Amino acid sequence: MPASREERPVGPLVEGWSERARPARATIAGAYGRLEPLDATKHGDDLWAAVAGHDSVWTYLGYGPFSGRDAFVAWLRGREELTDPLSYAVVDAASGKALGVLTLMEIRPAAGVVEIGHIFFAPVLQKTRAATEAIFLAMRHAFDDLGYRRFEWKCDALNAPSRAAAIRFGFTYEGIFRQHMVIKGRNRDTAWYSIVDGEWPGVKAGFAAWLAPTNFDAEGRQKAGLVDLRPKAVHAH
Repeated sequence: MPASREERPVGPLVEGWSERARPARATIAGAYGRLEPLDATKHGDDLWAAVAGHDSVWTYLGYGPFSGRDAFVAWLRGREELTDPLSYAVVDAASGKALGVLTLMEIRPAAGVVEIGHIFFAPVLQKTRAATEAIFLAMRHAFDDLGYRRFEWKCDALNAPSRAAAIRFGFTYEGIFRQHMVIKGRNRDTAWYSIVDGEWPGVKAGFAAWLAPTNFDAEGRQKAGLVDLRPKAVHAH
């Protein structure tokens, strides 16, 4: 008799799956701001004016602080044509100024996976509607425009504000990759978070409710927090 084959578990079929397109080098517009493909000539002076003197912006990044405007703009110029990471300037709609940068990176179209990273927001952008919306715009592009299955957030495990932001934005904590990197000569353990496509409708609904003008009073203070407005079924932990 032929030898019997051992049955081993396998994952479910992903019905109708095909390789997805890569993120676009195009403007992604929102109500409070927009993501524009990074252009050192267009965005460099605004970005430098917004981050100069705020060295804590660079604490957990693999670059910076910079010695001056010229060094910073030269660094931007080296980033602007990269396709992975693909850099966007975060432009505030009210002022028209670029106040931060984020990227889509570790892009794997065959698996439908992308990470948001290399995020630096000037203090004037942090904790604003435009800052939260910028993260949402990147997510929406990945899930709704491109049909990706997984959206990742990774940060230094010691970066408490970034870890708190991930939970606020609806990511689920997945664990620590020990001794994952050496950054500026120091060890980095990396905390991993993700949102998957089945969670996206609830996460998206929470963002829509939080970003609605009716969620803010006359002084611009939120009435309800993003975590509170997200459907309970997708509250991250």
